[in-house]
Amino acid sequence: MIRRSPTQASGDAAEERALAFLAGRGLHLVARNVASRLGEIDLVMRDGETLVFVEVRSRANRDFGGAAASVGPAKQRRLRREAQRYLNASFGDRWPACRFDVCALDGAAIDWIRDAF
Repeated sequence: MIRRSPTQASGDAAEERALAFLAGRGLHLVARNVASRLGEIDLVMRDGETLVFVEVRSRANRDFGGAAASVGPAKQRRLRREAQRYLNASFGDRWPACRFDVCALDGAAIDWIRDAF
């Protein structure tokens, strides 16, 4: 068994909460933790015919803008690059409709931001 740091374990728990939340709203899991040297996408889900790349961010409280505010321009660029790599590898030049969502977990609250960027 691979040992996970407390921060990694917290991130894993946040992803599980976000996955359950989104599945409860009709999205279906396609892949988890899609990663390359370009970046990592926490969840890839399907919402009808749309492929959804989900970034999960967790904070204990809303100090400093909360979890959603932590998905800045640099993180968005990394997510876009990794999504392009994933789409090319999975679909070639015939990409499905897609969007980027953020699941921001601030304490017990979950804020699902559809089409976040």
